[in-house]
Amino acid sequence: MKKVFATLTVLAMLTFGSAAVMAQEAAAPAEEAAVETVDEAAAPAVEEVAEAPAQEDGALVALHKTLKTKFIEGGAGFMALTLVTLVFGLALCIERIIYLSLSKTNTEALLEKVEKTLNEEGVEAAKKVCAETRGPVASIFWQGLDRYDEGIEVVEKTVASYGGVQLGLLEKNLSWISLFISIAPSLGFLGTIIGMIAAFDKIQQVGDISATVVAGGIKVALLTTLLGLIIAIVLQLFYNYILSLIEGLVNEMEDSSIKLLDIIVKYDAAQKK
Repeated sequence: MKKVFATLTVLAMLTFGSAAVMAQEAAAPAEEAAVETVDEAAAPAVEEVAEAPAQEDGALVALHKTLKTKFIEGGAGFMALTLVTLVFGLALCIERIIYLSLSKTNTEALLEKVEKTLNEEGVEAAKKVCAETRGPVASIFWQGLDRYDEGIEVVEKTVASYGGVQLGLLEKNLSWISLFISIAPSLGFLGTIIGMIAAFDKIQQVGDISATVVAGGIKVALLTTLLGLIIAIVLQLFYNYILSLIEGLVNEMEDSSIKLLDIIVKYDAAQKK
């Protein structure tokens, strides 16, 4: 019986093994055909994906060439001079935005910390907290606490005066930004006048008015004006954004200064008891 079972087992293994090999051999051509079909179907998609970046690069190159051509046609001298206003204006705008962003302080947390430190450890410890905190609000707090020994009225005047000092620091370089906003279109209009003069000079030389003669001068006039107006618009947007940041900081300074005075008045009353 054992030999019979062993024989049947071997035959079964051979049978199933042969069937599996035949199934694999039969499935191989189908898989190859499927792979070829998938490759053929995917080929256009791959080509489309490859063409998309190529088209984008081509569009960027075409745009760059167009801008370069228009820059030269507008007169490299005036166009470059107008671009200088954009470079300096943007540099000042970025500097102000970074400065104002770093000047922001969590005033509520600072007030709580100053009040707690003032009540528990005294004025010097509260001054140290302000000195270790960045921003105009902390600077105003430090100045107010530094004049605590001179009386509440002196503290109030000091806070108000130093608030004006901090406001001046916040508004630093804004006059230069507004200057570049004014200069950019002015240079564009100057290029317009020069271009029109050149056009009339050509008319005078030729002795006849024609589109070919006038086109060059008018193109210079329009391109320089266009560039100047674009630069002025861009800088104006940055300028207004900077003003909004300053307004927010000034409101925080005023509100927190009033709260600081209340804290100092309460502390002073507690010390006199």
